Amino acid sequence: MINFTNCKEELNNYKGSEKKKTLIYDGKKYLVKFPDPIREKNKNISYINNAFSEYIGSNIFKMVGFPTQNTIIGVYKYNEKEKIVCACEDFTNSNKVLYEFENLALSTNPDKKIETELTDILNVLDENNIINIPKIREKFWDMFVIDSLIGNTDRHNGNWGFLVDIKTNKIEFAPIYDCGSCLNPMIDDDEIKKLQDNDIKNLAINCYSCLKENSKKINYMTYIKECKNEECNKAILRVFKNIKIDEINKYIDEISCMSNERKEFYKKIINIRYKIIKEVYNKINNEKIDA
Repeated sequence: MINFTNCKEELNNYKGSEKKKTLIYDGKKYLVKFPDPIREKNKNISYINNAFSEYIGSNIFKMVGFPTQNTIIGVYKYNEKEKIVCACEDFTNSNKVLYEFENLALSTNPDKKIETELTDILNVLDENNIINIPKIREKFWDMFVIDSLIGNTDRHNGNWGFLVDIKTNKIEFAPIYDCGSCLNPMIDDDEIKKLQDNDIKNLAINCYSCLKENSKKINYMTYIKECKNEECNKAILRVFKNIKIDEINKYIDEISCMSNERKEFYKKIINIRYKIIKEVYNKINNEKIDA
């Protein structure tokens, strides 16, 4: 496992709530995210496991075929303690800049604050005069499906966006980044040991996106099972066949710095959601064939 402690440090200009450093490793710039100090008073653990969430969530997106930020799991010695960290490679450079969706929303409708209401987000994608990416709504819904698989609860408007080439003005969907809120990072190993299969099933099913419909957060699995949104249905048809669950399980098993209990927890919760998405895929696919 890579030790980032002695890497050259640069000024950090990244946003977000987590403790982070900007380091140079192997000639490349990385945003190194530290275990996040706990923000809930009723929790006994000292940090959340966002490094594992970031690393696994990003790599599942990559395994499915999405352009995704490169991530490395490693350690960093801080205050005389070695901490597990996730290093996220900076995919911007002097020519390519990240244009977050929240900035697009502000420029599209300056009179309205666009938060995470689904209708508002889709309207911005349709009505803006800046981003002209083919099948942009398809890319959004494809991202939604994989976020549902990994249980990403924080794909807010600053956690996705577009990559702009300032020389050519070419604009593309940015690589997937910021997956640190997936896979229940607030649960520590001691809590995992106490979970029964029914508890894990409830966690898998009762997972909410930060996206809202009629001011209510969307329950991923409920929304997918209802099959009411045709764009979401089509995304499932596009994306599901690329989800190789055996490869995901193998990948999790091979992460050496993680406890066996946590590995089993991650695999179980992902597999429960995978089976639900598979059932919906089969239903939609059969209806398509019958039609």
